[in-house]
Amino acid sequence: MERLAQDYLPADLEPLACAAGIGGSVAVQARQTFEETNWLLDLADRSSLIRGVVGWVDLQGDRVEEQLQACAKRPKCVGVRHVVQDEPDPRFVLQEKFVRGLKHLHRFSLTYDLLVVPHQLPAALELVKKLPEQPFVIDHIAKPQIKAGEIHSWRQDIQAIALQPHVLCKLSGIVTEAAWYRWKRESFVQYLDVVLAAFGPERLMFGSDWPVCLLAAEYAEVAELAQDFLARLSVSEQAEVWGGTATRFYRLPPVAVGGSTELSDAFTIAEKN
Repeated sequence: MERLAQDYLPADLEPLACAAGIGGSVAVQARQTFEETNWLLDLADRSSLIRGVVGWVDLQGDRVEEQLQACAKRPKCVGVRHVVQDEPDPRFVLQEKFVRGLKHLHRFSLTYDLLVVPHQLPAALELVKKLPEQPFVIDHIAKPQIKAGEIHSWRQDIQAIALQPHVLCKLSGIVTEAAWYRWKRESFVQYLDVVLAAFGPERLMFGSDWPVCLLAAEYAEVAELAQDFLARLSVSEQAEVWGGTATRFYRLPPVAVGGSTELSDAFTIAEKN
């Protein structure tokens, strides 16, 4: 994990994004503190590269409405996330206080990123059915066990949640679920095939998962993996995955001609021209 034991800031991302033809980014929370949310928003205010922030608020706390109101006053605050994958309770997202907190998001026009692992998908499905008005996106295609080649239960659950029209999915985080720096491109195809068929291009968005992806692949390699897989699609369908989907979902302002957008766990690609 020593690759991550340093600061990664917009100035570090900019040359990598530029080389991949990406001109914008949405920063996504990593720590479960409201202070980090404000820090990311302050970074966004100072950087034209960051076009939006998915932050963290204490959805189970007494100050949830106060924190959401503060976020809503910041134009680049576009959504909220909790690191559900680290919660030991597989039904964490169904806790009464958590659901009650989530119900406030729609009022503030905020999206929700679902960071879950395969065994948490059944509870995530129950959750999204409870909140049909809330836009959700599944991060990292719910982290299937690619290194072990396991797909069956994950495929069944991801196909079920994809039937909910207000749920989208990020093509992100797959390299870190494979053998780090020893993965082969063909290992990912069956998983990407599943989410493409289940969600369609109009509900998929690419994510770099930078800098976490550096544990297993360079930024350029992650982008190339997606480019190779998406080459089978029409130009208009590719445009959805590279930008149209994320721009609609996060309600991002249009980018300048020739630009593109990126969004992740600290930065995921959203739009690519």
